[in-house]
Amino acid sequence: MIIYGKQVCLHALQEHEAAIKTVYIAKKGILPQKLFEAYRPRIKFLEEKWAQSMSKGGNHQGILVEMEPFVQSDLSTLKKERFIVVLDTLTDTGNIGAIVRSAYALGADGIIASGVKTLNFASIVRTSSGALLNMPFVIIPNVLDVLNELKHVEFKVYGAMMNGKRLDECQFTGKRVLVLGSEGEGISKRAKSKIDEMVSIEMRHEFDSLNVSAAAAILIHRMGNEIK
Repeated sequence: MIIYGKQVCLHALQEHEAAIKTVYIAKKGILPQKLFEAYRPRIKFLEEKWAQSMSKGGNHQGILVEMEPFVQSDLSTLKKERFIVVLDTLTDTGNIGAIVRSAYALGADGIIASGVKTLNFASIVRTSSGALLNMPFVIIPNVLDVLNELKHVEFKVYGAMMNGKRLDECQFTGKRVLVLGSEGEGISKRAKSKIDEMVSIEMRHEFDSLNVSAAAAILIHRMGNEIK
């Protein structure tokens, strides 16, 4: 797995040393001296054109890191937690990364991606500013299986919908799941059949909706604050 960009690479180097295979540097002085010395045996210098090639034209900022493949969590582990976010058919890695970053910062215990079979984890590591490396995350394609399993161990399932119950009127206690649908289609019919309560964010002005990652941050903050 290749990641690039100064912020995410520095996070990986500082927090996940065991997973680092090679550090590629295309800009002198990009690494603090302490990290440079620590990783000296694993550092390789390369020309700008090769850095551009490895990052597929992305903004690498002079540093790329090759890491071990991302290791997913598992449902049995997440079932022991209190607050799980389920992504229902989300595929945009920019949105997923932003949600992962908010979930990690605001207190969710794990994320399950359903309705998809694969995701570009390297991209999600970048767009989450490295938060994915710290957040339990697993792909389970069948959303019905996921929600059935979670409800079986007494999770209450909440879905984000524009016409749901106002967020400021909701009381969240115990184990809870937040289901977020795709920007285009929203929550799938399969997932809706397992949702206990729909919730929505009150708008001060008339507008279609918030971006899914912005809505996720508000909902996760509100729901995470009531964990008891």
